[in-house]
Amino acid sequence: MSGFHEVRFPLRLALGATGGPVRRTDIVNLSNGREQRNQRWRDSRRSYDAGSGVKSLADLYAVLEFFEARGGQLYGFRFRDPVDWKSCAPGEVASATDQVIGTGDGETAAFQLVKTYADGGGSWTRRIAKPAAGSVVVSVDGVGQVPEAFSVDVATGIVTFAAGRFPPVGAVVRAGYEFDVPVRFDTDRIDVNLAHFNAGHIPTIPLAEVLA
Repeated sequence: MSGFHEVRFPLRLALGATGGPVRRTDIVNLSNGREQRNQRWRDSRRSYDAGSGVKSLADLYAVLEFFEARGGQLYGFRFRDPVDWKSCAPGEVASATDQVIGTGDGETAAFQLVKTYADGGGSWTRRIAKPAAGSVVVSVDGVGQVPEAFSVDVATGIVTFAAGRFPPVGAVVRAGYEFDVPVRFDTDRIDVNLAHFNAGHIPTIPLAEVLA
């Protein structure tokens, strides 16, 4: 991903952020009173406001420093979603069988990390491009793989099996992981409000997900 810095927005500030997935749907009202819905975006796009996480002068300076180092909107960066940041539910521990990422054919070595959101009515599969370093665990047909059996590109989310370790034909490949969302500042301006000595806040710090 060009124009991207592999650094994470300060975690203590991200935990106080608000926001989540955004979708675009066109709704056309027909003459008979019914409606027709059309999906404009195939995938959702995350949007956040990290302003509520700033509680002190130290926090304020950390944001300013991070903003300047990114050149405002120029460079993207990693952001930890306060709710959705691993391959399982928030209260669970990520395991090697959490998410299906592919099926072996005996020849394919590389598999993209994905996360599937599903219920009885439908599902959507999300590409995971920014796994946290050291967090990815993998299984083949339910058997956990040793770290030497595969490598992970933390800048793309691609898992690559070592020579001689390629998943055999029909073998289900699964993975568990923690991950960040690739975002950028959605403004080139930061407004600082210094309420009183040693405290202050930034009313809004808009962030927008960067889709590869």
